[in-house]
Amino acid sequence: QVQLVESGGGLVQAGGSLRLSCAASGSIPSINAMGWYRQAPGNQRELVATSISGGGTTYADSVKGRFTISRDNAKNTVYLQMNSLKPEDTAVYYCNLRRVTGYNDWGQGTQVTVSS
Repeated sequence: QVQLVESGGGLVQAGGSLRLSCAASGSIPSINAMGWYRQAPGNQRELVATSISGGGTTYADSVKGRFTISRDNAKNTVYLQMNSLKPEDTAVYYCNLRRVTGYNDWGQGTQVTVSS
């Protein structure tokens, strides 16, 4: 069983920065990708950014140029550096691990609140 533990969320003013971390532990399977999704109240969960094993990243259009995803494979950890935060970035952010089988593991979520 895989455990994903997120940290780094909080309250920040618009224009500020936060860095999210997600560490995977337990019986870690072969990983296809690790990334971040978010869900705001009343909205569906949406992709923020993913890091594909072996190289390659994907970003939502709304965060391109502001957010940067990175991974430390030795630590099984994925990070999300969020700069120039906007109130519309307010959401619960979920860490995602997609196995090569296609199965998805999820963290418990961390709240990010951006005040105007």
